[in-house]
Amino acid sequence: MVTRRAFLKNGGLALFGVGLLGGIPPFIAEAAAREKVFRLYKKNKILVCIFQRGAMDGLMAVTPYADPYLQTARPTLFMTPAKTGNTSPLIDLDGRFGLHPALQAFEPVFRDKRLAIVHGIGSPNNTRSHFDAQDYMESGTPFDKATPSGWLNRAVGLLGHDALTPFAAVSLTSAMPRSLYGDNPAVAIANLQDFTIQMRGNPAAVNLTAKSFEDLYDQTSPGLLKEAGQESFEAMKMLQKTDTKNYKPAGGAQYPNSPLGNALKQIAQLIKMDVGMEIAFTECGGWDTHYGQGTTNGVFARSATDLSQAVMAFWTDLGTYQDEVTVMTMTEFGRTVHQNGTGGTDHGRGSCNFILGNDTAGGIVHGSIKPLTVENLEDGRDLPVTTDFRSVFSEVADRHLRIAGEKVLFPGWSGAVAGVMNV
Repeated sequence: MVTRRAFLKNGGLALFGVGLLGGIPPFIAEAAAREKVFRLYKKNKILVCIFQRGAMDGLMAVTPYADPYLQTARPTLFMTPAKTGNTSPLIDLDGRFGLHPALQAFEPVFRDKRLAIVHGIGSPNNTRSHFDAQDYMESGTPFDKATPSGWLNRAVGLLGHDALTPFAAVSLTSAMPRSLYGDNPAVAIANLQDFTIQMRGNPAAVNLTAKSFEDLYDQTSPGLLKEAGQESFEAMKMLQKTDTKNYKPAGGAQYPNSPLGNALKQIAQLIKMDVGMEIAFTECGGWDTHYGQGTTNGVFARSATDLSQAVMAFWTDLGTYQDEVTVMTMTEFGRTVHQNGTGGTDHGRGSCNFILGNDTAGGIVHGSIKPLTVENLEDGRDLPVTTDFRSVFSEVADRHLRIAGEKVLFPGWSGAVAGVMNV
């Protein structure tokens, strides 16, 4: 007898063999948000993670503008909420912190207490290597490079049930991210529309996909077929037949035409299809601001605008699904307190992240930041990490997805949660 988990794992392998986009099994197609879409699954709680690769400058994203030492350290990068000349000011959040004007799309949900910010967040490992820091954050074991699985893949295994769908964890990326490595079902999709065009233009590939899945389906017991195999196969057929060109975002949402905007639009479509997705992942770059960082214009502002507009278009598009979804950003580390000689900032330590959802403790900048005097800085140069990323990731996953098992999610960690969730 084949177990349900083995069925899904083997089914993923069978489908992997007929993938058409660089070996990735991109067999999920867009769903048009119409009234008569066939619903295979009930609404699930869904965690959407966005990795800001390159190390976002948290001190520019959410600036402790009342700190006089920061102004001295950043003579051409420092910003305030005061209106001066033609420069857009910071958005004053609480009398101490100001939101960068390029992130202004976040202001309404912060005021509405649905967006929480954690400052001084980062890894206890003090590496300033992008590769190592990202690896540690995605594995969830900041002092062990040998961990074979990622923390999001382990979260799939803690959902309290064997997934009845191959779409439990989906990454809208060109390759599987480190955080989804592991034994539990996960798929990576580069681009839904390109895949659909190729599938429709290649009947042999469609037939092979169907045959490989049905062959595995036929090897299972009747009870298992009814519970898992049939639903998964029906989901496959439905996703392959959907129209990829005519999706209309709800609520007048306008996604930026960027990799992040396109990825979040596709995640929204999959959520609305109710195909059983519970974890989604995507990423964005452009945060490695060594030079030309700018203030209201420049590298940082362009990346921040894209992030906030893409996330808020996604949030608007979700409509009634907002109650089911929490969005969490992450970045491997922050930037130096002092600007460098080329108008940028170098690799640092603490940064900040954003958590959007109806069950977050929003409208608050969480975390602890001391005055940015030299004696309070790590190595005399960096914002110290005062909130371990595991305390935030664990709480969001546990409270939103209703899983319990932080010791499995983050082996070797036993710290307190950060208090960013209401329930």
